[in-house]
Amino acid sequence: MNILYLCHRFPYPPKRGGKIRPFNMIRHLSAQGHQVTVCSLVRSDAEAEEGAGIAPFCASYEMAQVSNPVQVLRMVARLPLTTPSSMGFFRSNQLARRVRELLKQKRWDLIFVHCSSVAQYVEHVSDVPKILDFGDMDSQKWLEYANYKPFPLSLGYTLEGRKMERAESRLARRFDLCTATTRAEWETLESHGTARATDWFPNGVDAGYFKPSEEPYDADTISFIGRMDYYPNQEGMARFCSQTWPLLKARRPALKLLIVGADPSPEMRKLGELPGVTVTGSVPDVRPFILGSALMVAPLNIARGTQNKILEAMAMGVPVVTSTIAAGGVDAQAPDHFLVADTPAETCAAILRVLETPDERRRLSVAGRERMLSHHSWPHSMQRLDRIIERCIAGFDPTRLPVTQGTLA
Repeated sequence: MNILYLCHRFPYPPKRGGKIRPFNMIRHLSAQGHQVTVCSLVRSDAEAEEGAGIAPFCASYEMAQVSNPVQVLRMVARLPLTTPSSMGFFRSNQLARRVRELLKQKRWDLIFVHCSSVAQYVEHVSDVPKILDFGDMDSQKWLEYANYKPFPLSLGYTLEGRKMERAESRLARRFDLCTATTRAEWETLESHGTARATDWFPNGVDAGYFKPSEEPYDADTISFIGRMDYYPNQEGMARFCSQTWPLLKARRPALKLLIVGADPSPEMRKLGELPGVTVTGSVPDVRPFILGSALMVAPLNIARGTQNKILEAMAMGVPVVTSTIAAGGVDAQAPDHFLVADTPAETCAAILRVLETPDERRRLSVAGRERMLSHHSWPHSMQRLDRIIERCIAGFDPTRLPVTQGTLA
């Protein structure tokens, strides 16, 4: 098949959440013999240069380079409109023009879109089967942000969330099938009541790359891995360091915390002044930091979809202590495969349980790795994707009118 694939971040190299899922789809579809043309945005010359590495994994690719200041202005211009500002941030006239040209130049068997923010480029197309992979339902993320931001920012996030809800409902009507990353996100999608057909398929983890090490770990080191310019990570670690870290240090004075992730804000760098805390900033490879830790924490209050950091740690045989909301995106059970805790006291107790009981750490190490192999492998996920695509194409009817009922206010 000729497949036109659009995504909001250029999917190579697959080093962050927004790139990992689309890259693995593109690689799989190409390996199946499909001719995949990738269209996306880049935001710098360096990203464009790196992104060219996708060439062996697709038939062709199109990049539209944008400038962040210009995209921010596009966001601001949409504040008084009903269109979500997110749509402005991912809008490029150059990419829109190129997509129109591609649609005219070739017969396409399928259009696949990852992320609602770039569905705008093909939502009008009606003569080709279309799948929209929402991944996470962004509207709910913005609405959750509003609970943690001061006024008037909270009002802005609420407005954006409501606008995005309406956009998600509208887009769901204009695609033949819509998908999400987790069952919970799928249930949110279903609650809109506007999609023609829906399904979900999970994120996977490269268990060959993220694998256990025979090197010893430090029983007095725990870690957190994630981009530190991302607000949910910032909020989670600021709260962990202020509320849970003092409890842990009182019980285990030699304990160390590694906060590993690119682009830490000044507030995040300041956490490195706390006793035992190190903020690394960007590192070439996160694996040594995780493998050298007794466990990884993911104490997130805001978490939509799957936290890849949890999958990767479990695949490496490193136990995870996480929050209930972050655990919801992982196809695993607590306390069988990881530990779940929400309050500072609960989180402290769960961490100490692992640190002070070597048998418990070994149990979680083995069980977590096995669960990733059985439930979060990319081959398993891509089998689900293949069935979703087959279902979409088999049910495609170009004469069918868009669904109109069920629009959210």
